[in-house]
Amino acid sequence: MAGLVSLVGGLLKECSNFVQKTPRRNKFFQKNLLRSAFATLKRDYGGRSPHKIMQLFSPIEEITRINPFYLKKLKRMGIYTVRDLLFHFPSRYEDFSKLAPISSARAGEVFCFQGKIKKIENVRAWRKRMFITNAVVEDRTGEIKVVWFNQPYIATTLKENNFVHLAGKIALGKTGLYLSSPSYEKIGSMESEMLKKNFTHTGRLVPIYPETKKLSSKWLRFIIKPILEKIAKEIPDFLPEKIIRKEQLLPFPKALQQIHFPDSLKLAEEARNRFCFEELFLLSLFLLNEKRKLAKEKSMAIPANIEIVKDFVQKLPFKLTDSQKKTAWQILKNMEKDSPMNRLLEGDVGSGKTIVAAIAALNTAKAGFQTAFMVPTEILAKQHFENFKKMFKDFDLKIGLLTGKESRLNNRKLSKEKFLEKLKAKKNEVDILIGTHALIQEKVKFGNLCLVILDEQHRFGVKQRAELCQKKEFVPHLLSMTATPIPRTLSLTVYGDLDLSLISELPKGRKKIITRIVAQKDKNMAYEFVKEQVKSGRQVFVICPRIEIKEETKKNVYSNWDDVKAVKDEFKKLSEEIFPDLKIGMLHGKMPAEKKESVMKKFKDKKTDILVSTSVVEVGVDVPNASVMLIEGAERFGLAQLHQFRGRVGRAEHQSYCFLFTSLRGQENSRRLKALLTSEDGFSLAEKDSKIRGAGDFIGSRQSGIPDLAMASLGNVFLVEKAREAAKEILEEDSQLEKYPLLKEKIRQFHETIHLE
Repeated sequence: MAGLVSLVGGLLKECSNFVQKTPRRNKFFQKNLLRSAFATLKRDYGGRSPHKIMQLFSPIEEITRINPFYLKKLKRMGIYTVRDLLFHFPSRYEDFSKLAPISSARAGEVFCFQGKIKKIENVRAWRKRMFITNAVVEDRTGEIKVVWFNQPYIATTLKENNFVHLAGKIALGKTGLYLSSPSYEKIGSMESEMLKKNFTHTGRLVPIYPETKKLSSKWLRFIIKPILEKIAKEIPDFLPEKIIRKEQLLPFPKALQQIHFPDSLKLAEEARNRFCFEELFLLSLFLLNEKRKLAKEKSMAIPANIEIVKDFVQKLPFKLTDSQKKTAWQILKNMEKDSPMNRLLEGDVGSGKTIVAAIAALNTAKAGFQTAFMVPTEILAKQHFENFKKMFKDFDLKIGLLTGKESRLNNRKLSKEKFLEKLKAKKNEVDILIGTHALIQEKVKFGNLCLVILDEQHRFGVKQRAELCQKKEFVPHLLSMTATPIPRTLSLTVYGDLDLSLISELPKGRKKIITRIVAQKDKNMAYEFVKEQVKSGRQVFVICPRIEIKEETKKNVYSNWDDVKAVKDEFKKLSEEIFPDLKIGMLHGKMPAEKKESVMKKFKDKKTDILVSTSVVEVGVDVPNASVMLIEGAERFGLAQLHQFRGRVGRAEHQSYCFLFTSLRGQENSRRLKALLTSEDGFSLAEKDSKIRGAGDFIGSRQSGIPDLAMASLGNVFLVEKAREAAKEILEEDSQLEKYPLLKEKIRQFHETIHLE
């Protein structure tokens, strides 16, 4: 009984958090839960064996071949259930399917052959303190030496006169050719058994998995293959049959078998294609469904107050670009509808997205409603707060600021309690509230919220957005903004539930930022250039990947700490050794809010020449007098992030420069950084970054919440569009998915796990 309860627990943990809320001591409840789970499984999975299905969601602790040592390793890789293990797909394959005679062996080649063991023994190598297993294997054409290092058990597993199948790389030693540490499998004889035996590690396309230390692909093959053979055919396929036929996809059991142990590379590719399509289909279905649900909700229609908007635009100290005018108009017209706007405003670094958002907030305030403007950092929140006060000084608006430690209304500091009272008043006492995550605290209640603006919206999860946009009398309009340029395929998928507004041009008069890659040997020249810039009145940013290097890390000879510049160390070096006569400031995320504000104010007021910082200045920080950006360890940042850093300079009429300091060599690093030299347009840069690193790395799979295979497939426009069309077709036929219970359940699970940050 205990084992079965554990199985149900594993299943329900995979599907929901329900089990966590149940009283474990209530045996009567557990029995009924178990009976109900079996009945549900039998109903939903077409009469298939519930025990087989439940095995799929069993915890890996129940796999007899896995001991506690390997359990820890698997869990570190995110593998907790049998299903997780079966969906840990190979990253590539070694082709050991073609046999060759021993006489054809050549140094440096991967070689696969079968033969008989003529001799095998262990030898102790005292210098290296390891065992070496030496064997001689023969076939009809000759014999070859085989060597395994530090695997003495092999001499007890393989005996003289055993027939074996071997696959590995041929090396050239002092005594001639030898096969180095090959994979091996016993066979019964040289002929008949060869055709009958179902090989795992040799004699086929052999899967190579993503590994971790002391958890090899060979061990994973040993564990996965018997489980696959036992339950793969019992796992139901949630994809509708009509989609499988139309898209010519492999059936689920065959796809699972072929992605792990393929009969050919073509079938391996078809299997991977099937699972990529499957996850993109789920993602598209989820987003389209969210969009449909939102369209049914009601929001407050806000008429565009053209006179007020014109007055505001005319009083700006600069002229709006055509792109800014167009996107502002799209947003204002969208908000005139009584269904909630759900729009993404996308624009390159420095393109002027904030002004467009300000127009929407002004229009909302003059219609008698509130706007919440949420940003990812306190520095950015305070910057927007000060800018909004200046912009709206002639429009009698009440601008609020709310962070973890501060609450202000225009020029007055208020206690948090007093501020929150004003915020929830029905007669607006706060028109526009700017803040960080503090805006979604439980105590924060709006009296008349009608517009939510999220700056750098990919940094906020769906739950955080939902908390701001929660339904009361009506659903607020949502305007998301990002300066991270998004390739077309990502727009189709990750942001498929949003309408898109695009600012495609920069304000006139901006000069191209001169970008250079600087090797270690040339750093002093860059420092001399910095001195000249400071003498001429300009200021400088220096970006480092880390805040500090811990002492224990420094002592570890295997760490690359010397290559990873830290803010505290770099600040000390620059202020004491490189620029002792200049005023240098330091900024990082662990500093108290007051200290950060003070450091930034000094830099903006030109009281500091050089600011050494972490990526905390990546987004939105505006210091027009800064003309040089030095980025230490540039290879450790993505291109999109480097482009964001570069966008912190070149924000005025001064010629600006970006120097990429790098210590690591490599073809991919070189390609990535050179792409930054040739692209000043963030959109073309995003496409290059996506092609070089893959769409998954472009977004950052850790932040995206998108399944790995879907992430890897975002660059395939054809597959993305096919999956999206298939999702549309299914929803048009059955919007509630009543005909497809398995798919409906899968979407429910998908909804619980995806976060799209």
